[in-house]
Formats: sequence, structure tokens, C-alpha cells
Amino acid sequence: MSGVNKVILVGHLGRDPEVRHLEGGNTVVRFTLATSETYTKDGRRVEQTEWHNIVVWRALADIAARYLQKGKLVYIEGKLRTRSYEDKEGNKRYSTEVVADTFTMLGRKNDFEGNNQNQSTSQQTDAPAPDLNSDASDDLPF
Repeated sequence: MSGVNKVILVGHLGRDPEVRHLEGGNTVVRFTLATSETYTKDGRRVEQTEWHNIVVWRALADIAARYLQKGKLVYIEGKLRTRSYEDKEGNKRYSTEVVADTFTMLGRKNDFEGNNQNQSTSQQTDAPAPDLNSDASDDLPF
């Protein structure tokens, strides 16, 4: 029996995308994404932020490099990948990242003026990205 590896995140970019062009013409883009949840503890509203490492490859990476910026709100679908490496002292370390399959830029239309008006991007052209464009001041239900 096979499992499912699916991640859905809605959050703000923590930094501008870091773009690398690899041998063979492939592009890879990396950035961090902040997701937050709010809860009440002892009558006080508490916000907890999680940081996610996002990796985007090939044609989708070119789009991400062109349109995404620090602070922008995005919807991302992808899968978790864990890789291992050795640090400077020779210790084995692990890094978990989200490899994005698709993303949708969220927010008000004027947040993207000067950019392509098609805010949905996907490597799977037969499966359109969800239409989650809304006023950025709206609270998300999750």
C-alpha cells in the first residue's frame, strides 16, 4: 500500500526568493514561508508562527523568481522532502523542506500591478490551482 505525501500551506514569504541556475539550464528557487495560528491562552490572544523551507524547480521556479517577493501572501501545494548532509564538524544533519508543485499568489489585485495578471501557477496545466484570491484582510478559516 502506498502513502500520500501532500502539503498545503498559506503564508507570507519571509525573504525574497533565492535563485540559482544549475548546469543543464534548470532553475531552483528557495525561500522561507511563515504560517501563523492564533489561540487563546489564559485569556490572552497568542500567535504562534512556524517557518517552512520552500523549494521550487524548473519552469515554476522561473515564475516564482519573477513574481514572488518578501511579505507576499501565497498558497502553496507540494510534498515534504527530507535530505541529509554533514555539517562542518562531520555530524549528520537533516533538513525538511516543501517541494512546491503549484502556488497561487493571494491578496488584492493591486498587490500585483505590473505583474502578470494570471496569479495562478502550476506545472500541472490540466489541474488549475485553487481560486483562493480574496481580500488580504480576511481571516482564513484554518
